[in-house]
Amino acid sequence: MMINYSLILAKNQYLETERLRLRPVTLADAEDMFDYASDEETATYVFPVHYKLADTEAAIASYFIKEPLGKYGIELKESGKMIGSIDLRVDEVNRVAEIGYTLNKAYWGQGIVAEAGKVLVQLGFEKLNLVRIFAKYDIDNPNSGKVMDKLGMKEEGIQPNARINKGKIVTDVIKGMTSRDWEEMNK
Repeated sequence: MMINYSLILAKNQYLETERLRLRPVTLADAEDMFDYASDEETATYVFPVHYKLADTEAAIASYFIKEPLGKYGIELKESGKMIGSIDLRVDEVNRVAEIGYTLNKAYWGQGIVAEAGKVLVQLGFEKLNLVRIFAKYDIDNPNSGKVMDKLGMKEEGIQPNARINKGKIVTDVIKGMTSRDWEEMNK
């Protein structure tokens, strides 16, 4: 069975949860994104700090607008404010995907990323017919791993000296779930 991943992702650019609207990121989101992208604590494990609004606009254009499918802004329904982003990076050949996310620290600890992630995991297994979804985090950032736990992911391994981020050698922890895990969770 051939799956047209691009078509499925294109048809699912707008997703909703109880509190959130997941939707494409546009240049109109630059100020909301700059709020957290300019914060050292928020950006520590994810990307270089943005020092001016132009940095954020450039990041939006080159990452979110250039190839938008599978990439979402996390917007609070209540206020319309974009407070983070989440993406599902699909490897079509192997039918797996990686989830990545960033959230404005003013909203940490409220279950927002887990709420958004559950919708993407559902999309991945139920519509994209993936066999595995995984995520990884810097071992020094265990709170990111807690989000993965809430999604139902299990630790798959530790990758010592996996990469260099901002001049620091990083050990990554990998967590994931299979389509069988998803089925068991949703019986």
